[in-house]
Amino acid sequence: MFEPPTTPIDRTRQWAALVEHAKTLKGTHLRDLFDADPDRVGAMSSDVGDLHVDWSKNLVTAETVGLLVELARTAGVPERIEAMFAGEAINTTENRAVLHTALRAPRGEPWMVDGVDVAEQVHEVLDAMADFANGVRDGHWTGATGRRIRTVVNIGIGGSHLGPEMAAQALASFGHGGLDVRFVSNVDGNDVWWALHDLDPAETLFIVSSKSFGTVETLTNARSARAWLTDRLGEAAVARHFVAVSTSAQRVREFGIDTANMFGFWDWVGGRYSLDSAIGLSLMIAIGPPAFSEMLAGFRSVDEHFRTAPLAQNLPVLLGLLGVWYGNFWGADSHAVLPYDHHLARLTAYLQQLDMESNGKSTTLAGERVGWQTGPIVWGQPGTNGQHAFYQLLHQGTKLVPADLIGFIHPNHEVAGHHDLLLANLVAQAEALAFGRRNEAEPHRDFEGNRPTNVILAPMLTPGVLGQLIALYEHKVFVQGVIWQIDSFDQWGVELGKVLATTIADELTAESEPDFSDHDASTAALLRRIRAGRRS
Repeated sequence: MFEPPTTPIDRTRQWAALVEHAKTLKGTHLRDLFDADPDRVGAMSSDVGDLHVDWSKNLVTAETVGLLVELARTAGVPERIEAMFAGEAINTTENRAVLHTALRAPRGEPWMVDGVDVAEQVHEVLDAMADFANGVRDGHWTGATGRRIRTVVNIGIGGSHLGPEMAAQALASFGHGGLDVRFVSNVDGNDVWWALHDLDPAETLFIVSSKSFGTVETLTNARSARAWLTDRLGEAAVARHFVAVSTSAQRVREFGIDTANMFGFWDWVGGRYSLDSAIGLSLMIAIGPPAFSEMLAGFRSVDEHFRTAPLAQNLPVLLGLLGVWYGNFWGADSHAVLPYDHHLARLTAYLQQLDMESNGKSTTLAGERVGWQTGPIVWGQPGTNGQHAFYQLLHQGTKLVPADLIGFIHPNHEVAGHHDLLLANLVAQAEALAFGRRNEAEPHRDFEGNRPTNVILAPMLTPGVLGQLIALYEHKVFVQGVIWQIDSFDQWGVELGKVLATTIADELTAESEPDFSDHDASTAALLRRIRAGRRS
């Protein structure tokens, strides 16, 4: 049974050893580390599934890795891994299990939690999703007028949006040629307007994705979509044009969606970990059930590696420890994710939520204020666009920004000449960031180098590879949360602003002038200006 740690991690012998070790490396350059160790690349690169990870261009030695692994042991990383896979309630602030790994459990392999085979439940939902997805894809599921569905609009926000949107774009090469899959999340009316303005309602299917079916932004957009549909096709059309992904049958029914067209999941699935649950229905429709199953198998291969590989050879553990190394012992406060594939344009945004919502915490499991830096700011965009935007700061700025460069040996297109240039840029940037090029005669052209990177390569961007890539980051984030002694699976920080927004929305639309006495002077002045501007 998992027990939260009692000793703050920064008061352990292992933490102190890393503080002293970091001092010995402050004047060391990556050029020196490579010159001193001819086998450095072999020792600091390895594979998991189809992913090859070269982490040799990091400011670490074998001693560093050993000390970091000991820190992981002291923090209880092996025990927490087992507790998660065993279904223990490691989400302590909500007293919930964390079982996103069960979403990709093999068919027929029991996954028992409190006497219930959750894997069997998962595959029942996956089978229902596959039946529905096939019906939409082959035209058996038609709209109210009998015409086949040609556009699917997923309405959600956060984890109910970012995952499916990112994956649908990433796997566009595997999409159904006759289907257009769109995504609406922002409560800004521009989002839903531009998603719908050129569509034929008779050929449009809406998937309303909300765990509680009470998320204000999602329901606001869903009601607007419902009005758009019923104004054109009538109330009876809702049954053939709306389905739900939710855990609340009552609220789904109250909205007007037949619960026979509801796909469920469980409270042990966090939103940012839910792509491979029913939240991925829009993705399954886009790429088909076999490709979706291939993605799940990709997730599963990294899950098994994470659960069984020794810490010193465990890639999610190692990547997590490298992040701890830079954040807590070198003062880095951000991490760049730089995919060299246009189809991964939304990957960084997806990983922002995964990492920053998970580990953007300042309270320990024991309820104390943390005394160390926790989650990094995650940012970036695809290469080579980023090279002409912010790489200047990466190369010659004053901030240390560790980065992941992600690429694929083979492209998903047939345009001659482009992919070699793309890959050349990836490899060149990793080399330039690490080793630089000294120019003492012209200081403005001097590249110091010594900027750490991980290079992640795979044969091609496929559903299986995408699953592996996401799982790699999921488990990396988990490891860091364990070391920082925080709960990576709650998200209380999103609540306060939402609560205040509900009150303020009522004040903005009130017929009589509110006194705004519950607000600070700045907020009250802004609200008065907005109300006055609407009257003018």
